[in-house]
Parts: sequence; structure tokens; C-alpha cells
Amino acid sequence: MPVVRPARRNSTITYILAGILCIFFLYFFFGDDASLPSIPAAPRQLILGKEAAANALSPPSLPFRKPAKLGPDEVAPPPPVVHYQMNNVSQTATPIENRETVLILTPLARFYQEYWDNLCKLSYPHDLISLGFIIPKGREGNMATQQLQERIQQTQAPTNKNRFASITILRQDTEAITAQGEADRHALDVQKDRRAAMSRARNSLLFTTLGPTTSWVLWLDSDIVESPPSLIQDLASHNKPVIVPNCFQRYFNRQTEAWETRPYDFNSWQDSPTAQGLAEKMGPEEILLEGYAEMATYRSLMAYMGDSQGDPRAEVDLDGVGGTALLVKADVHRDGAMFPPFPFYHLIETEGFAKMASRLGWKSFGLPNYFVYHYNE
Repeated sequence: MPVVRPARRNSTITYILAGILCIFFLYFFFGDDASLPSIPAAPRQLILGKEAAANALSPPSLPFRKPAKLGPDEVAPPPPVVHYQMNNVSQTATPIENRETVLILTPLARFYQEYWDNLCKLSYPHDLISLGFIIPKGREGNMATQQLQERIQQTQAPTNKNRFASITILRQDTEAITAQGEADRHALDVQKDRRAAMSRARNSLLFTTLGPTTSWVLWLDSDIVESPPSLIQDLASHNKPVIVPNCFQRYFNRQTEAWETRPYDFNSWQDSPTAQGLAEKMGPEEILLEGYAEMATYRSLMAYMGDSQGDPRAEVDLDGVGGTALLVKADVHRDGAMFPPFPFYHLIETEGFAKMASRLGWKSFGLPNYFVYHYNE
């Protein structure tokens, strides 16, 4: 009778072949491939702090020092593979002590010397501040660019020890949508198109300059001509995701023959049932605007809550924010909160940003008794 063969043959040669196969796979996955012919790998770089970027392709919010010029026969090395430890990017109430970087972003249509003076007087360490500007094309944009570059050359001179970490200038491919006079900018019939264009400019500037080491983003309009030197740390000390001071304007009252102040920015508000009712009756492309008699919303405006003798640290909850001076934790933008150039819950630009941040779980706050001042035309 024939003998039945076993289902699996166990022999010494089988174990030897299996061992060789295991060694091959281990070498393939974990072995050193330096001996294999390949394209030279890019160097790896681990960014732990706020040191300078190693390559021009690195984020513009990091300072970049140009390398030495290559010789005629030298080949430039490949860009580094940079590892950023995002868990080390803190956003706290003590930003100076924690060496937190701040990105100041400004849509710039007209240059004001007082604005630049305020930037240079900021007491926050300038080596932790990066600046970003976006400027429309056209005659006024060209003039603003020239004036800005002249100031930058002076401020960023090698002999100045109080230089900013980096500066980025973007030029738009479109001109300003309306004349830059104050009355023209605030006419009701141009608001939707004007603020949609402003939203696109803000988003372009933000997405181009926000880097992996940025802790805070300060939106500062170019016509804010007076602000405290401690503006950044004062706002950050509240440790809020989105916070805005009260924006006023100094003017000369010819009746009293004295300098006085008046509210300027009406985009920081608490919502009202009236405004919500108006929104419910609007079409999908219509927007609510604040500060116009033709569209009475009866919202509670932070502009009218201000008291020059009140506590500058007093906080109020807000449903809409203005962008004249707006401090935002960088994580709010990283989560996707931007400035909608389209009706978002019938809101647009900075007011739409506050709504979008709220939908993402980030609350907005205002400081009614802490003031910055807008240029008076």
C-alpha cells in the first residue's frame, strides 16, 4: 500500500531559505541605502525655534539669510526637507516670555508715515515680528510701494539692531475698486464689491505669509496712525482667539475749537433680533452692513460702549469684528477661518470672518475702552 505524504514537508533546507528571505526583507525596509545609486537626498532640517530659514523656499514669515555665492563650477544643493514641530508653537497670554512670533498684515492702498512710525515704536521684540503688505496696482499703489520700500531700506539697514524678522510685499493684479477718499470708500452702493475685493486681498496676503512658526496674526490697517507701543502684548494678554480694540478718530471740532474724538469702526458689534430678522428675509446674495441709516440693524455697537475713563482691560463678547486692528491666534486661521468675499450668513469680510470663526468654535471679543485711532481725512 502506498504511503501518504504529509501536507507540509519540514526539513533543514526549508528553515534556511525562510531565514534568508526574512533577512532580505529586513535589509530592504530598514537597511542603509547609502550604497545604492540614487539622486542625492535633500538635507533634513529640524526647526525647533525661531532661527533663520535655510532656503529661499522656506516660509516668508521666517527670516532668510542669503547664502554665499557659488563658484562657476559649484552646483547649488537641493532645498532642505524641513521638519516643523507645530506642538512647540504656543499662543499664550505671555507672548514675549515665550518668544512667540507675530505676523503683522496690512492691506496698503496709501502710505501714512504715522502708521510706519507706530510699527517702529512697537515695544514687542522686533526680531519676533514679520510684516506682510499687499498693495493694489495703479498710480497710488506704485507711489505707496515706493514710499514703503524707502522706509524699509532705512529700518532694515544692517546698522539697525531693531530690524524686523522679515518683510513681504505683494502686488495685486487689480487696482483699488473705488477712489481712496473717505466718502468714496464708505458709500453704501460700493460696499459689497469693495469689501469683497478687500476680502480677496486679505486672503491672498494671509495664505502667502502665514508660516508654521507663526503664533499670532495682527491685522493692522495702514490708516491706523495712533496706537499704544504695547499694542501686541496688551491684546495678547487676554489670551483670546480673536480680539479687537475700539477704533476711534481724532478731529478738530470747529464749534468748540478743540480736538475731540469720535467712533470710527462700526463693524465690531453684538447681534440683535432685528438684524437676524432682516437676514431671514434677504436673498442668498444680499449682505447686511453696519453703520448705515438705510439698513437699521439695532445691533449693540462696541463703538458706542467706549469710555475713556473706563477699564481698558474690560472685555465684551462680539458677533462681528472690524479689521482696523485685529489680533487673531494663528490656529484660528489654520483651522480655515478666512475673510469671505461672498455672503456668508449674509455677512462679508471681517464680519463674515467672525461668523466663520464662530462656526469653527472660536469666539470673538472686544475691548471697548482700549483705543486705537484712525487717520482723519
